[in-house]
Amino acid sequence: MTSNFFWELINNSKKNGVEQVEWLTKELIKKNSEEIIQFEIEFKNKLEQSYTSSLWGAAFVIMGGCSDDGFDYFRCWLISRGEEVFNQVLKNPEFLAEYLTEDYLLEDEFAPQLEELLSVASDAYIYQKTGMFEYNDDTKTKFLKELEARGYNFEPIEIEIDWEEEDLEVRYPFLWDRFGENPLT
Repeated sequence: MTSNFFWELINNSKKNGVEQVEWLTKELIKKNSEEIIQFEIEFKNKLEQSYTSSLWGAAFVIMGGCSDDGFDYFRCWLISRGEEVFNQVLKNPEFLAEYLTEDYLLEDEFAPQLEELLSVASDAYIYQKTGMFEYNDDTKTKFLKELEARGYNFEPIEIEIDWEEEDLEVRYPFLWDRFGENPLT
């Protein structure tokens, strides 16, 4: 699966609003196992690409704090917004001050976190193999082994946080103006 096909699926899934994750899972079920694995690899690559100190600082301001897990869920939500928004935010996290308008926040009940996106590919893979949407440890293990066989490395990425909480107001003035006193979570 190419990056273009990955983003095409994500962009099409956005049309389904609160049913985005369900739609994406159902679409992946229609693909073969190899395409599901490739989707997961592309997804993991996007998660890694967005694992930056700069973006974490922006998420911290928007949400009034941001744990490791919260940052994962934030990046899932960011990926769910599509390639254009994803790339714009990676270039300039302050873009989120403009993007997350009041109207937008009324429409997107998941903003700024979408934990469920983490399991879309594995859920589709498990359903394909078992015919059920219930977690299956053996099938999940097979899924992970297939990722490893294709060269996906599960080693954690280390980043150095280059900001302190007290510096965020100066570093992210637009985000701070929008969310500093009124974070989303």
